[in-house]
Amino acid sequence: MKSYIPDNLPIKGIDYLRLFTNTVAANSELSRYDGLLQGIVNPAVMLSPMETREAVLSSKIEGTQATVDEVLEQEAGINHTGEKHEDINEIVNYRTALRESYRYLGDHPVTLSVIREIHRMLLDSVRGQNKRPGELRLYQNWIGRPGTSIEEATYVPPSPMQVQDFLEDWVKYVQGDDKDVLVQAAVMHAQFELIHPFLDGNGRVGRILIPLFLYQKKKISQPMFYLSSYLEAHCQEYYSKLRAISNEGDWNGWIEFFLNAVTAQAKENGLKVKAILSLYEEMKERIQYVSHSQFSIQLLDFIFRRPVFKTSAFSKETGIPRPTALKLLGRLKSEGIVTERRKASGSRASVLSFSRLLAIVEEPEN
Repeated sequence: MKSYIPDNLPIKGIDYLRLFTNTVAANSELSRYDGLLQGIVNPAVMLSPMETREAVLSSKIEGTQATVDEVLEQEAGINHTGEKHEDINEIVNYRTALRESYRYLGDHPVTLSVIREIHRMLLDSVRGQNKRPGELRLYQNWIGRPGTSIEEATYVPPSPMQVQDFLEDWVKYVQGDDKDVLVQAAVMHAQFELIHPFLDGNGRVGRILIPLFLYQKKKISQPMFYLSSYLEAHCQEYYSKLRAISNEGDWNGWIEFFLNAVTAQAKENGLKVKAILSLYEEMKERIQYVSHSQFSIQLLDFIFRRPVFKTSAFSKETGIPRPTALKLLGRLKSEGIVTERRKASGSRASVLSFSRLLAIVEEPEN
């Protein structure tokens, strides 16, 4: 099979009339979702578990088998072993790459060096670290079943000699404007996947770029629109639509799929955000009533940011004196707001969890 030659950007032949209804629906639902984002005073705190969920689901598309709960447990000191431990480390790297790229892209455009740094963070000290983290591939690779030769591959990306040129054209397209931002986002993601610039981690980098791109283009006020739940649930269609571009030149089919994903995911994300906001307001009153403390907001924000945590971490990260911190947590335990996941033993701190928030975040989508 010959290596694929990506189409020039911007893509010619996009049927905007065919895509009109899908484009309007996706833009409308995303605007509604962003309206919710704009109403959140501290999204980095309140939506932190959603960020972890995105890292879990995007990584799951690539084969990892860990849950939000397990990731948060390991971060709280309840260690998993073997493959599960490796999966969790990859997920944590994904979340780190999300957060760091958010900070950088608040003031800087998407560049080739940014893409390489995202890739470096993803593969730092995990499986795939031998796949040249942060470096463009120098070898021809291909996609197919394990053991498949290049002649039997389902997809052969561009020659490594052409990768940088194609990526530089891609960066120019990303930094410029097209007729519709969401259609441009669809093209941006697919073209990156088709270029396949790295030996490993291309899918994850490409999915990280979706919220970053929408944030850069001011379609969302915070870089917190996560699409991987839909893509993971429709994984076979996701890949088949991408393959249809390289096999048949079917950009319209891919863009239609992507717009439908945005529409569905904006609705689902919106429902989760509303549920989190409602829980936050409920807990704000309840924790103040239970604790009668000047530290009630620090306590509230901490359990939303870290719904599984060591008691020692609570005192350290909030700055609340340890005796006061333990007293406050004791009140929350007695009221059933947090539950004990691991008892204290000797010098080992107990681990507590805020289960109601985890239930919202982990709830399967329709």
